[in-house]
Amino acid sequence: MGFTISPKELKASLAKGDNKLVLVDVREEWEYSLAKLDGSILIPLGTLPQSLARLNRDSEIIAICHHGMRSADATNFLIQQGFPNVKNLVGGIDAWSVQVDGTVPRY
Repeated sequence: MGFTISPKELKASLAKGDNKLVLVDVREEWEYSLAKLDGSILIPLGTLPQSLARLNRDSEIIAICHHGMRSADATNFLIQQGFPNVKNLVGGIDAWSVQVDGTVPRY
């Protein structure tokens, strides 16, 4: 099982109405205010260790950041903490804007 998901794969999962998907945005608040995916929750990477109780271990968690680096760190951390189904959005919200939804601002 891979630990990544492409923007187009995520779009397809969301279109199917997969209600177990949890989009966790690990960017900073100022970044989240510029551009975000509808339905995502903000948990900045630096606060993730103390925010684990906010996450359901039965959900499929998709970690999101600007270009995919911080969310890769978040994915690895969550897997180490025993979350069984975590994926990193490859290319982050920037790739989402380019490949899926051009209305999401790029910065």
